[in-house]
Amino acid sequence: MSKVKKDDTVKVHYTGKLNDGQVFDSSREREPIEFKVGAGQMIPGFEKGVLDMELHQKKEISIKPEEAYGEVKDELFQEIPKSQLPEEIKPEVGMGLAASMPDGSQQQLRVSEVKEDSIVVDANHPLAGKDLNFELEVVEIK
Repeated sequence: MSKVKKDDTVKVHYTGKLNDGQVFDSSREREPIEFKVGAGQMIPGFEKGVLDMELHQKKEISIKPEEAYGEVKDELFQEIPKSQLPEEIKPEVGMGLAASMPDGSQQQLRVSEVKEDSIVVDANHPLAGKDLNFELEVVEIK
């Protein structure tokens, strides 16, 4: 039976959970994710996890932050005066915001603290600093 190797295109069903058991993402209710192994389309730990798996094999893997979204970086927190926010926005901790960058792209931010005259936003990936646990099943190897 063939095994997943670098440069294969695979389809994988997965369920991602945090250490407390909270599911943060799953393909079970939709199409499996398709990607080329080794092309950098997935976090490194996910790619390594599917290597050498066989068709229809299931397994569980744990990925440390350095093989996922990295550690939380303090420099990605920024304090912003509330006066710079649109009037209709009432910031709350955990709220997602999008900031327009000079190049026209959008950066996703989360409100991490609300102060009297300002807010602190976090530009880290929401899963930065977390161990990720995945249940994997290879459903196609090309």
